[in-house]
Amino acid sequence: MAEAPVAGSSLDRRRWVLLWVIGLAQLMVVLDLTVMNIALPSAQRALHFSTVDRQWVVTAYTLSFGSLLLLGGKLSDLLGRKVTFLTGLAGFAAVSAIGGASVNFAMLITARACQGVFAALLVPSALSLLTTTFTEPKERNTAFGVFGAIAGAGGAVGLLLGGLLTEYLSWRWTLYVNLIFAGVAFAGAALLLGRQASAARPRLDIPGVLLEAGGMFCLVYGFANAASHSWATPSTYGFLAAGVALLAAFAAWQARAAHPLLPPRVVLDRNRSGAYLSMLFVSAGLFGTFLFLTYYLQQTLGYSPLVTGVAFLPLSGGIIAAANLSTIVLMPRFGPRPLVAFGLLAAAGGAVWLAQLAPHTGYATGVLGPTIVSGIGMGMVFAPAINVGTFGVAPQDAGVASATLNVGQQLGASIGTSLLNSIFAAAVTAYLAAHLASARLIGRQALTGQALLHGYTTAFWWTAGILAAGAVICGALVRSGPLAQPGTPSPVPDAAPAQAEAGPGVPASRRDPAGPGVTRA
Repeated sequence: MAEAPVAGSSLDRRRWVLLWVIGLAQLMVVLDLTVMNIALPSAQRALHFSTVDRQWVVTAYTLSFGSLLLLGGKLSDLLGRKVTFLTGLAGFAAVSAIGGASVNFAMLITARACQGVFAALLVPSALSLLTTTFTEPKERNTAFGVFGAIAGAGGAVGLLLGGLLTEYLSWRWTLYVNLIFAGVAFAGAALLLGRQASAARPRLDIPGVLLEAGGMFCLVYGFANAASHSWATPSTYGFLAAGVALLAAFAAWQARAAHPLLPPRVVLDRNRSGAYLSMLFVSAGLFGTFLFLTYYLQQTLGYSPLVTGVAFLPLSGGIIAAANLSTIVLMPRFGPRPLVAFGLLAAAGGAVWLAQLAPHTGYATGVLGPTIVSGIGMGMVFAPAINVGTFGVAPQDAGVASATLNVGQQLGASIGTSLLNSIFAAAVTAYLAAHLASARLIGRQALTGQALLHGYTTAFWWTAGILAAGAVICGALVRSGPLAQPGTPSPVPDAAPAQAEAGPGVPASRRDPAGPGVTRA
């Protein structure tokens, strides 16, 4: 039986420092989903690219990131998490520096796509390190509370940071800042993580990689294209149809592959599949809220980018507080089911509240309250979903389980942005067509403002509907009651032995319960 770490020991302290190293790496990746958004107008002026091309600065990152997540998770299981974690950090920092020094649009887009590649390697490694480092239930809940708060609030922090850097330095610093994050995280990981040698010969499911990466690429591209064009465009529905077909073929192949990229045992567990779906629903709601609340604050209330970023801080605060409360206090007592259902319903309530916005609604009276409610609801989902989505998996499956969670987050963000943006655009167009005669009475600018407000409120009602549907579906799927402590997972022939995670020459009886790669002091 493995030794328990002594409270207050050097090993115990090192594990908690490692948590902050992992959290810093995760924050860097999540920030990059939104930090460039506010900097885009400045980058566009500097590099002289068109408004049509502007969306690709964001889409290039999400395309490569979402397409390669499962591959990155599998590589972390096969090659060792220290190797993939450090490689991801170093690569992300290098291409961020290249992107910040861009002299033209092609250079910037290439750097952003490469950022997504290294993020797909880094993120599953970070979460699987957390999963295998914190195995004692109480400590696991605390660790996942911190990690879930970062995953949920990082996007809002990215908006604030993007505004600060763009206003006081340059848009290039939204990329250069990654050198600071990555440098600190790399130094900490290099010192804290022990060598992780795999005794098994790595085996990769090449057909599975091609089917999954192709399917995810088509889905994310199709949704991104819908956001900028329309659902009736062949390049939208064609890519979406191809994505569904490729992912269906991927699922069929995984059931018969000798060494599957995503073993069916990972997703066939009800709790885990419910966690992956809840991550999709809550991410759709979160990014939909980001999109339309940003529009409202800047276009209707006239806020600057920096003030807009500050306005999102209550949302971040709600996520952080609820993420820690849910995993540390509530989940050990009630289990994940009521938290996920309540959190999605609370977030839906916040969206309904935002749907009541009027042309002259002030921030304190109409925005502050619903953003806090939405943040609390989303925090109740993020941290439990991350915890449950990686709970009970065998060590050799930790990487792909972590990657699957992030696939849910990426799909949710893409669906939330594209579907809701299409609904918003249709609502604005329909309002203008129905009230065209009013332009003579109230003026075209006033009519446009009313149409935009109608679009916002319509989009928030749809956001509420998506979140409420998620509460019903995920609440029914996730089992009731606290999580049961899993038994020792049986070895799987195609995976590296658990002993290899502790490093060669370490007897099983002396393996550290803190998880792989944490060197004893």
